[in-house]
Amino acid sequence: MLENFMMGLELAFRLDTFAMMAVGLVLGMVVGALPGFTTVMAMAVLLPLSFFLEPLVGIPFLIGVYKGGIYGGSIPAILVSMPGTGASVATTFDGPALTRKKQPRKALEMALFSSVFGDLSSDVITILCIGPIALIAMKIGPPELAAVLFLSLIVITITGGGVFVKGLLMMTLGLFISLIGQDPIGALSRFTFDFFAIKSGIPLLPMLIGLFALPEILLAIEKKASSVMNEKLDTKAGGRLTWPEFRRCIRTMCRSTAIGTTIGMIPGVGQVVAAFMGYAAAKNASSHPETFGKGELEGVAAAEAANNAVNGPTLVPLLTLGIPGDNVTAILLGAFVAQGLRPGPQLFSEQGSLVYAILIAMVMANVLFLFIGYFLVPLFAKVVTIRKGILLPLTVVFAFAGSYVFRSDPMDLIILVVFGVFGYLAKKLRFDVTPLVMGFILGPILEYSFGQTVTMSQENIVGYIVTERPITLVILILTPVITYFLWRKSARLRSAYGVSEG
Repeated sequence: MLENFMMGLELAFRLDTFAMMAVGLVLGMVVGALPGFTTVMAMAVLLPLSFFLEPLVGIPFLIGVYKGGIYGGSIPAILVSMPGTGASVATTFDGPALTRKKQPRKALEMALFSSVFGDLSSDVITILCIGPIALIAMKIGPPELAAVLFLSLIVITITGGGVFVKGLLMMTLGLFISLIGQDPIGALSRFTFDFFAIKSGIPLLPMLIGLFALPEILLAIEKKASSVMNEKLDTKAGGRLTWPEFRRCIRTMCRSTAIGTTIGMIPGVGQVVAAFMGYAAAKNASSHPETFGKGELEGVAAAEAANNAVNGPTLVPLLTLGIPGDNVTAILLGAFVAQGLRPGPQLFSEQGSLVYAILIAMVMANVLFLFIGYFLVPLFAKVVTIRKGILLPLTVVFAFAGSYVFRSDPMDLIILVVFGVFGYLAKKLRFDVTPLVMGFILGPILEYSFGQTVTMSQENIVGYIVTERPITLVILILTPVITYFLWRKSARLRSAYGVSEG
């Protein structure tokens, strides 16, 4: 692992990598600053651009969009009390109050510095943890992998953003859709009804763009396409953040970073819960809790450090086991697959230096993040005033163009529209589509691993697991226990921090 790390260090320092990360950060911040335009939508629409770049350029570009988008959501949250992303909801508790006190610049800089602090710290922890976890992952065989994948699907479903039954239904639908096409073991066609266009299965890219981008566009069209701020706002009012003010918040940022990093390693919980937990912990630990909600810089620091600390650790289950923990990592998985790289234990053994190069580039992105954010915050603040009527048509064009360019197959546009309409209806009915995507992505791997297990067991699968695969047996026994514990914990967290259950 050390050798791969050193080789990755050499690969990571490339001018084109840094240039595309900077572009991704700027695009992410712009999208995050637009209320109603989510980071996931931006990544889904921009995903096809990464296909024309090397993996060491294209994937860091998407990671830049991710990082920039999470921070960008804090800009409208602070200026006009409208979070650009769900991750910035907790920032509205103190950000707008600071703006009303004529201190918007201080609030924006506090959000930037705490975001970079949380993101950078969690990225370093990710690099330290991912190697040992990958070594363990390389030791597991098909039975253990099948058990882990089954447990992961259950965990993603119960920790998702909706009602458990709805999530279970969507996951089952995703598993069924993954069966369309060829059997991974026998190469027999299934559920294609002799329709040639889907004999090789449903393509991942149009599905991702359809489920994550088109519904957001349709929902935005439903609302009045106008700017969210009519009055002129001076983002330079109140002066800059001072060192004593920043130093006072360091302890809070460290606490929130620890919370966000832990949350990031749990599939499906995400930035929203992390931000609320970080804010609540800061308020409880404060000697002056009465100032929270009235324009307290520590409140902004707590929320932003926590939600950005989630970013790096979400890559741990993705890169080591090939299991995306949320919709963002599902899109990143699509980028890896399109580049001919399949995340999982084999990726580390075959392309370990490339993985570490991407992770090191992710750490270096925080330096760019700091400089770009510091000097361009006033520009990003003006983005809040852009009319949606100008941006929505361009977003639609990018969504359709991105779906078509990868395979140049008109059928992909039909699939895009079908899943776009389905995703829109699912959102209206308060169904979370993330379990569907996870079921679709992990279904073929689960089926193949289970098929290998059946073959290895010589049709005596129970006896084989009990006598020869004790780790698999332990995982299967613990699955209902872990499921119940996480269901109770997730329900309690979402109830305590006001996250909708559907």
